[in-house]
Amino acid sequence: MDVFVARQPIFTKSQKLFAYELLFRDSYENTCTCDDGDQATSEVICNSFFAIGMDVLTGGKRAFVNFTENLIKKEIPLLLPKEVVVIEILETVEPTAELIKACEKLKQAGYIVALDDFVFHPKFMPLLDIADIIKVDFLTTIGHDRKKIMGSVGGRSIKFLAEKVESRADFEQAVKLGYSYFQGYFFSKPLVLKGKSVPSSKINQLRVLRVLQELDKENFNFNAIEKFIMYDLALSYQLLRFINSAAFCLTNEISSVKHALVLMGKNEIVKWVSLIVMRTVGDNKTDGILVTSLVRAKFSELLAERVGFKGRESELFMMGMFSLIDVFIGRPLKDIMAELPISEEIKSALLGEYNDFGKIYHLVLSYERAQWETFITCAADLGIEEKTIPDDYQKAVAWADEVCAL
Repeated sequence: MDVFVARQPIFTKSQKLFAYELLFRDSYENTCTCDDGDQATSEVICNSFFAIGMDVLTGGKRAFVNFTENLIKKEIPLLLPKEVVVIEILETVEPTAELIKACEKLKQAGYIVALDDFVFHPKFMPLLDIADIIKVDFLTTIGHDRKKIMGSVGGRSIKFLAEKVESRADFEQAVKLGYSYFQGYFFSKPLVLKGKSVPSSKINQLRVLRVLQELDKENFNFNAIEKFIMYDLALSYQLLRFINSAAFCLTNEISSVKHALVLMGKNEIVKWVSLIVMRTVGDNKTDGILVTSLVRAKFSELLAERVGFKGRESELFMMGMFSLIDVFIGRPLKDIMAELPISEEIKSALLGEYNDFGKIYHLVLSYERAQWETFITCAADLGIEEKTIPDDYQKAVAWADEVCAL
């Protein structure tokens, strides 16, 4: 499934690239067609981190991301790496006590906070104590107002960003007034970038809802949450792509879905799931791929003890689960593997290497495809009695059917 994000550069007064603002798009048409701010921001975050990749979008520069009042109160910004994003508070936000408290938490956590399309009003004074950057719309203000806004912040060390700068005259005036950053058509229109996202299915929606139900329990259980996610290819992939982002600074490979969940913790899981819920879902064309992936995952897991890999069942399950991820997404498997923080054994096996995991993977594929000569060779290499395999495969099929019927 194709996904899109637009980026517009933000420059310093010496016209050096400072950052990008990321904007919602649903096609190469360079306009925003979404009226739901929560959905638009959720799509931008998911498409940027899960599908396209922040390294591609920003090349290491910061990313300004718009946030609604609802998303700020839910602490969704805290899910993103403070070294990467600038939290841009929309002009429609009401500075309630609850909102101010959430913004103070962002500030204390080390985030850069920007106020979008700022127009001074006394009610915004608490936000001025939090803001690092104020954006002023040069299309809706004139020279005197552009200067007056700067004086309204008092002695606070806030930097100003002139947005919608349409001409050299606007730019030169902004520089003269003391603005630090500049954005607008004078420099560049937003550029739309495309990526590939995992299609969502009804099974995906049910899993997400069940994760939320489990998280709502007073004594929630990581094992229960793991089961809801690990059986859904879309959720598993999005989880691993996200935890491999700069937000978590991973130093080790992920051995299982539970491992990823424990690293995230309950609060981060809630925020991550909230993002997934807010996205548009409903593609059922991938159900067949999901069933096959589940069968392979369970089949590989059942073989673990037979081949001397007791204790590594979760890794073998992950190997089978991601065996069709390239078909699911529509991207080269090698590229996808490079983005996931899973073991080199799993990656190399899925890419065709005949290592210890590769032998199991080849056995799974050969049995599934009734390639009996290859199956016999793999079974011999693994020291497995051939007669034990049919029962394991039937168990895997029955289990996958049961999971998909939930």
